[in-house]
Amino acid sequence: MELGWNIFAYIASGAILLSVAGAIVALRHKERSTAATLLSTLAIMVMVMFVGMLWHTLQRPPLRTMGETRLWYSLFMLVAGTVTYYRWHYRWILSFSTLMATVFIVINILRPEIHDESLMPALQSAWFIPHVSVYMFSYSLLGCATLLAVCGIVNRKLEVREGIDKLLYGGIGLFTVGMLTGALWAKEAWGAYWSWDAKEAWAAATWGLYLLAIHLPARSTRRANVAYYAIVITAFMSLQMCWYGVNYLPSAKQSVHTYNQ
Repeated sequence: MELGWNIFAYIASGAILLSVAGAIVALRHKERSTAATLLSTLAIMVMVMFVGMLWHTLQRPPLRTMGETRLWYSLFMLVAGTVTYYRWHYRWILSFSTLMATVFIVINILRPEIHDESLMPALQSAWFIPHVSVYMFSYSLLGCATLLAVCGIVNRKLEVREGIDKLLYGGIGLFTVGMLTGALWAKEAWGAYWSWDAKEAWAAATWGLYLLAIHLPARSTRRANVAYYAIVITAFMSLQMCWYGVNYLPSAKQSVHTYNQ
């Protein structure tokens, strides 16, 4: 069972090296580079291979613990960066998505977690896989949108509103699906669709902030764009609280969303 995580550092290092190579090639070419896309895709395939192997080793979907969700986030971050580069040709996006994926991979390497093969009754549900995986992909799209927002603030000449909008539409759409599947799962497991515990309250706040962002009218003034970028960044900070920040709140001890003690 431990074999998968024992070799994670080696496999993840290979994926990161491929992704770094793709990012470097992208920065060196003004036009979209097929080589950069190919290298980034190979990095994704390496990570997918590890996830599949870990799934087989654990005899359950690797979606239970914080470390396992970090694994999925690093994978989906590479996917989101590659898709964004291919679609809008932001040459630097592969560098940022690689950096974010690397951060989560390094955390997993430095903080190995114990994984058992069993799932507690609440997690033995048909909603388990779609709920968590949809959320993780949503987080990665919203992470890329946040990177674009930061660049939009730092670089006054860079107009990235269109790219952010597209990523936000996809991200908030998946986030909404995640909330809906979570509500159906909660009804099945605990008898209520919504309980307003800490995680659900932060999820609702995050959802509201992203809805505010996508409903702001597009304007040509610098001040309006900065306000839009600021809301996107604030929403992503709220998302971090929703994802793992609530685990450090006193109310987390009573939360039905705490599975990984």
